[in-house]
Amino acid sequence: MIPGASEYGIDIEIDDRAIEDALTATPADVSPAPELTFARNVFVPLTTACRYTCTYCTYYDPPGQASLMSPEEVRESVRRGADAGCTEALFTFGDDPDDRYTAVHDQLDEWGFSSIHDYLRRACEIALEEGLLPHANPGDQTREEMELVADVNASMGVMLETTAEVQAHGGPRGKNPGQRLNTIRNAGELGVPFTTGVLVGIGEDWRDRAESLLAIRELHERYGHVQEVIVQPVSDNERWKEGSPSVDAFRRVVAMARHVLPESVSVQVPPNLAPVREVLDCGVDDLGGVSPVTDDYVNPDYEWPAVRELEAIADDAGVPLRERLPVYERYLTDDWVSGTIRDAIDADDDAGERYRAVLAD
Repeated sequence: MIPGASEYGIDIEIDDRAIEDALTATPADVSPAPELTFARNVFVPLTTACRYTCTYCTYYDPPGQASLMSPEEVRESVRRGADAGCTEALFTFGDDPDDRYTAVHDQLDEWGFSSIHDYLRRACEIALEEGLLPHANPGDQTREEMELVADVNASMGVMLETTAEVQAHGGPRGKNPGQRLNTIRNAGELGVPFTTGVLVGIGEDWRDRAESLLAIRELHERYGHVQEVIVQPVSDNERWKEGSPSVDAFRRVVAMARHVLPESVSVQVPPNLAPVREVLDCGVDDLGGVSPVTDDYVNPDYEWPAVRELEAIADDAGVPLRERLPVYERYLTDDWVSGTIRDAIDADDDAGERYRAVLAD
């Protein structure tokens, strides 16, 4: 049983035969993708407050030091992204700030917001006003929290990371795999196009990796909402000195993901965090969001590559590079995107033209 799954009523049953099949997958069992895609985004770190204290994460700041972007700062950031030709506003923040973050809660209250999710909704509205499609990645969410912001997001996401209990998640405020799976399930029930993924090298074993990918597959088979799965190696930083998985091990995990997941679900490898050229033959078809105007605030030691570098990666692989929106094209139906998002894409303005130009590429 996946830790915490019963607490959230997660009834995922993973067959031992499916795990054994996943464990046998190698790069030789999958094929290179016929093209590579990416999204042009602006990274908006709404707050660095987080209830968790994962030992590999440099994003969160402790109480008293955590930042909270103002509405004016959000508007300035997304406006710069729109001016640079971006289509996506990537909103990130740590999971719900707990009661230790009194300054954050006091500031939200002063601005007239009842919660960080209430504020996230306003931030997404600002992005839409300035000509970007929101993709919010706010960590664990209850159904009510996600429902509050779903209609102003083109897509959303949360990294599963692993279904295992690992020391890197330990402590009194450790992550709960069942809670992460519950967030992914909530997205499926609400019809939200979704991004999730696994973090490789944080203490999980090979069986854990297979189980994590199979759990994602099972939830996607129920709801059809997972548009992409990120396979990301943990990277050394000021809080994590345990190293990254070897290239051979990482190649095998990427191949396992491609082998396990349905063909319609993209396998994404972030080019600033992984040896992407070494895994292109393992079924990778997406390079994720890349920003021409902001840092990767979750991994500040690892700069985004320029678009021309992505073109070089695709050239090395002998495949075309295509820009995409934060919501994959197959989800652009009334069943998956709200009228708010559809109206933004169809609008007769500069932003709508930019979105449609990407779709026409």
